[in-house]
Amino acid sequence: MNEPNTAPGYDRRTFLGGGAAAWALACAAPANQERTVAAPKTSTPRTGFPLLVGSANALVGMQRFYKDLADGGDPLDVAVEVCKVQEADPEDQSVGLGGLPNEDGVVQLDAACMYGPTHKSGAVACIENILHPSEVAKLVMQRTDHCLLVGKGAYEFARAHGFPHVELLTEASRKAWLEWKERLSSDDDWLQEREPPKPPKNASLESADWQRVASRSAWKRPTGTIHVSALSTRGEVACCTTTSGLAFKIPGRVGDSPIIGAGLYCDQECGSAGATGRGEASILANGSFAIVELLRQGAAPLDAAKEALRRVVRQAQRLSKWQPEMVDADGRPSFNLQFYTLDLSGRFAGVSLKGGKFAVADPERGPRHEELAVLDA
Repeated sequence: MNEPNTAPGYDRRTFLGGGAAAWALACAAPANQERTVAAPKTSTPRTGFPLLVGSANALVGMQRFYKDLADGGDPLDVAVEVCKVQEADPEDQSVGLGGLPNEDGVVQLDAACMYGPTHKSGAVACIENILHPSEVAKLVMQRTDHCLLVGKGAYEFARAHGFPHVELLTEASRKAWLEWKERLSSDDDWLQEREPPKPPKNASLESADWQRVASRSAWKRPTGTIHVSALSTRGEVACCTTTSGLAFKIPGRVGDSPIIGAGLYCDQECGSAGATGRGEASILANGSFAIVELLRQGAAPLDAAKEALRRVVRQAQRLSKWQPEMVDADGRPSFNLQFYTLDLSGRFAGVSLKGGKFAVADPERGPRHEELAVLDA
C-alpha cells in the first residue's frame, strides 16, 4: 500500500461523523427553504504521474503497456489494452478465451469501460464468440448513445464492426465443465423455496449440523475478472473491467463487471474504482460508485475502499438469514471481494475480504504486485 493513502488528521469516525452532521443540518432546514447538497470538494488532478491500479492478473498487461501510458497515452486505451492481454490468454480461465463456461457449456463474457473526461461508459453482457469484449464495450461508448448491449444484440454489434466469430471454449475448460456436470447436485445456483433457515435448537454456529447446511460448495467455484483503473500524465482517469463470470453460472447470469457503479466507476472530479470477486455482493453494495463518492467527499482511497467492504459485510450478514452459506462460523462473508481504487492525486489502494495481491504501476517503482489490505473490522 503506498504511503500517501494515510491522510493526516483523517479517520473513519471523523469522516462518517462529519457526513452525518451535514445530513442532519440539511434535514433541519425550514420547510420553505430550498435544501441543497454541499458541493463536492474539488481537487486538481496530479499531472506527470501515470498510474495503473488493478487486479493481480493485470500485471502482465501492465508490464507490456505501462510505457504507453507514461509516454502520454490515453488512459482508456491503455486500460483496455491491459485487459485484452488476459482476454486472449487461454490459461486465465476467468476471462475471455478459455473462460469457464455457463451451465450449458457456453462461454458468455461481460465487459465495461468508463472515461472520466466525458463521463461516458459502454458495456456488453452475455456476449458469445467474441474474443475482446472490452474493445466492444469501448465501441458501445464511442459509437452509440447507449450504455449497455446484451446477448445477441451485443454479438451482432461486434460483428458489424469487424470482430471475428471465435470459439472461446478451450479443451481444458470443456473438461472442467464436464467434471462439474458429472457431480452436479447442490453445486449449482438454484435455490429451493424455503423459509429462512434457523440454527438447530440450542446449537451454536459451530455445530456440525449447522455447518453442513452452510457449506454449499457453489460459492467456492472459481470466480475471476480483470480490472484496471488508470490515471494519465494529464490527470485523466478511466477504467475497464472484463470477465467470463462465475464458472458454470445459470445461462444469462450477469455479474457486476458490466454494471456501471458496481464492477467499475470513475469520475474526473475525484477518481476511479473497480471490483473483482463475488459480483452479486458488489452489485448490492453498488461498490465502485460508493468508493468514488467517498473519494469525492475527501476520503483517502484506502479508507473509501474499506468502508465499501464494511457495507458488503453487513449485507452478507443480513442475507445469511435466507442463505446461511453467505457467512462462515464467525459471521464473516464466506466469499471474497476485492476493490481497487485511485484518486486524482495519485494515491491508490487495493482492499480485500480475504487477502491476496493486486497490481500497480507508477513512475516510482514501475509495474509490480502489492499486498491487498484485508478488512479487519
